[in-house]
Amino acid sequence: MIRLRERLSLFINNRWLVFVAAMWIQSCAGIGYLFGSISPVIKSSLNYNQKQIARLGVAKDLGDSVGFLAGSLSEVLPLWGALLVGAIQNFVGYGWVWLVVTGRVPTLPLWAMCILIFVGTNGETYLNTAALVSCVQNFPKSRGPVVGILKGFAGLGGAILTQIYAVINSPDQASLIFMVAVGPAMVVITFMFIIRPVGGHRQVRSSDGLSFSFIYSVCLLLAAYLMGVMLVEDSIDVSHSVIIIFTVILLILLLIPIIIPIWLTFFPEPRDPAEEALLADPQKQEPGKSGSDEHEIIFSEVEDEKPREVDLLPASERQKRIAQLQAKLAQAAAEGAVRIRRRRGPHRGEDFTLMQALIKADFWLIFFSLLLGSGSGLTVIDNLGQMSQSLGYDNTHVFVSMISIWNFLGRVGGGYFSELIVRDYAYPRPVAMAVAQFIMAIGHFFFAMGWPGAMYIGTLLVGLGYGSHWAIVPATASELFGLKKFGALYNFLTLANPAGSLIFSGIIASSIYDREAEKQALQHHSHLHQQNLKAIFSGILKLDEPLKCEGAICFFLTCMIMSGLCIIAVVLSMILVYRTRIVYTHLYGKSLT
Repeated sequence: MIRLRERLSLFINNRWLVFVAAMWIQSCAGIGYLFGSISPVIKSSLNYNQKQIARLGVAKDLGDSVGFLAGSLSEVLPLWGALLVGAIQNFVGYGWVWLVVTGRVPTLPLWAMCILIFVGTNGETYLNTAALVSCVQNFPKSRGPVVGILKGFAGLGGAILTQIYAVINSPDQASLIFMVAVGPAMVVITFMFIIRPVGGHRQVRSSDGLSFSFIYSVCLLLAAYLMGVMLVEDSIDVSHSVIIIFTVILLILLLIPIIIPIWLTFFPEPRDPAEEALLADPQKQEPGKSGSDEHEIIFSEVEDEKPREVDLLPASERQKRIAQLQAKLAQAAAEGAVRIRRRRGPHRGEDFTLMQALIKADFWLIFFSLLLGSGSGLTVIDNLGQMSQSLGYDNTHVFVSMISIWNFLGRVGGGYFSELIVRDYAYPRPVAMAVAQFIMAIGHFFFAMGWPGAMYIGTLLVGLGYGSHWAIVPATASELFGLKKFGALYNFLTLANPAGSLIFSGIIASSIYDREAEKQALQHHSHLHQQNLKAIFSGILKLDEPLKCEGAICFFLTCMIMSGLCIIAVVLSMILVYRTRIVYTHLYGKSLT
């Protein structure tokens, strides 16, 4: 009995259990992706027009990205408290929307509905913050894979919830809103006490690489399965019993990762006592954690005093030279021959507050690079239906489903390949972001050209590149600015996403599309009514139906602009690579010796 209790205690405190529970919570954190499915019933029930629905969409985007409060509360409250706040916001926001849509409470004005949508979607930020903060602390040496997998599951959340809703088979479309309100809250409350730091640096095992490979295999299988299920359900009329089977298989795939913490707990691998003692010191395991003040001061002096050619030496020789210089400085300081200057703030790789990070050029390089890259990607996601319609495609939902899968694979793959770069070569992680942005530039170019099949290639490239940002950026921020205030730093950086979308979609894309649509309408009616052109065209503009644009010209200029801006983002990322190469050598160079 005592042995069983020990095993259960180890299981509850296993960092892989925290990771798997965070994956399940993230699977419910993609409710923002379901807005396209719930907006039609809101529109029909409340008699909204398209402009009013668009305003609700803006409220949804803001709620999904404005995470200041989530980042601040995650530093004050325990993580389970932050998760509970997120679950309550999600339940109250979308629960009230469901009550309004179904007529159970009085109809609210549009501004109040926008607030409810904002509050409900903003609950996601608490889920994202708690999952990422706990897991990057538990896996300080595997931040890329961890962030990529967690953000990938958030991207798949909409597809997972949609498939589960298909089992309900309810003729009342408003029940989807009810599921969005209740489902994530139930999952969060079930697992919120598991999501926490558990001293993961002490749980490093030689089998961790194999465990990550297993998780990656499950992710690829899950993405392929969801793609296949969506194509089958879209192309043929399947029975309800088949849909139930599809959903049961999906749930089994989601449960498979629990095998890892169970195996590691009840079938542990033997540990070397010397290795155990080594791992007991968290400062040796976690980049971003500083040592004693004296060592920090001496190290800052070493950075100022060391010759530049030291950085060009092999890793082993470089460490030896730095150690010698540090010893000389320490002796000189003890004898009073050298006055040690007190640092005014942390160095790269140590713990920053948000205010300290905001005055650093590296932080703004990340922000604007993310704004140009992810902002252009989100513009494609938001306008994919109109883009495919303008090129003559009828089944626009196929591209929407495809880009969600590529988005997921981009997040998982971006975390995996960026980790290879820092692990095998100790090279700055932002170089992976530059590659992703270059891939997006090519994707935007294909969209602009509108060649046969270009929609499929563009969807693939932009989806992969956009998803990669959300695996690479959080890991990079945690490495350069530390883990202590990671929640606040991450939630500030996410503001780049709606800011980019507002500029590219709300200003550039919409203006160019409307201008081209007006040109086409003018040309179409000029052939029929040349004499009364002005009167007829003025009547056209008064119609409630929006003008439609056809052909590649509709988004040609927009996509070319976004392609050029992605190239600028590549330049910004490479500047960041140049500025941080020494930091990554210090953080990861030891693993190469």
